[in-house]
Amino acid sequence: MGFLQRLIGRFSRQFSRDIAMDLGTANTLLYTKRDGIVVNEPSVVDIDVRTNEVLAIGTRAKSSRGRTPARIRNVRPLRDGVIADFDVTTKMIVHFIHKAIGASHLFKPSMVISVPTCITQVEKKAVIDAAHTAGAGTVSLIEEPMASAIGAGLPIHEPQGSLVLDIGGGTSEVVVITMSAITVAQSLRLAGDAMNEAIQAALRKEYRLDVGENTAEQIKINIGSAVEVPGLKPMQVSGMDVALGRPSSMEVSPEFVRRTLNGTVEAIGMAVLRTLEATPPALAADIYDSGLLLAGGGSLLRGLDTYLARCTGLEVHMDTDPLTTVLRGTAKAMQNRVAYRDVFIN
Repeated sequence: MGFLQRLIGRFSRQFSRDIAMDLGTANTLLYTKRDGIVVNEPSVVDIDVRTNEVLAIGTRAKSSRGRTPARIRNVRPLRDGVIADFDVTTKMIVHFIHKAIGASHLFKPSMVISVPTCITQVEKKAVIDAAHTAGAGTVSLIEEPMASAIGAGLPIHEPQGSLVLDIGGGTSEVVVITMSAITVAQSLRLAGDAMNEAIQAALRKEYRLDVGENTAEQIKINIGSAVEVPGLKPMQVSGMDVALGRPSSMEVSPEFVRRTLNGTVEAIGMAVLRTLEATPPALAADIYDSGLLLAGGGSLLRGLDTYLARCTGLEVHMDTDPLTTVLRGTAKAMQNRVAYRDVFIN
């Protein structure tokens, strides 16, 4: 029986393709060893409310956000980094797995999935169950800031402190890592989505202009910043005049957007300071030398690294590709489970 099990195991590994997944509030990314990054799409799904049929997933569903008729429900099944709608999340994962390795495969793929540090046991089970329902075999979980540290090449195994700030769509997480473990952590359910919502709310309040989520995100990307950035030009924005009930357009200044984002930016800065205050002296000394690593799509806000450097007095390093840092680290852990066995949390 032992020989047969080993033979089946070798045969299974030959035909299956292990998958690393960054299951994010804003975007989902999948990686396979053979093909690299095979999926990088928004975590959005269109559902026909009459039949419960999935009509679109990913990029196509995001483009229809705010434009769907009553019979179509546009869903973001993850909120604050965790599953809010189990059934829709499962359908989304099935779709992305099939896109990554095909709809029919002989053996179930093993998966490593990144999750927020603040995830509860119930939420962990929901992620694992969704992956199993989607056709996965063994499912391992890794915390997103830990995956970011691995992806950026930080010395996580050493008795040395590393400070990581990962800003995604739903959560901002600050951690201190040493010897393959997170020793201090702060988690905020304020990140990229909160910035978009702040822009929407400010436009409604100050200019009576109602804009969609995608428009708010484009404003943030095009002219958003954490500090004053020379050379940014005002942006023409179209939406609905809530007082007159008709389409309208206006010019939005970078200064207005910067003031609007100030609350979220300050909250993230305070989370970093609270983490530093709780850090043991020896690890704090290491961090003073090595600085702060920024990762995640939310860290791409212009001038955020400058703001955090002023706030903390630390040197701030942006990862080379913040949008894929978590996935790259998750993939490394997937490909060398023995070396990274201590980072898995289930």
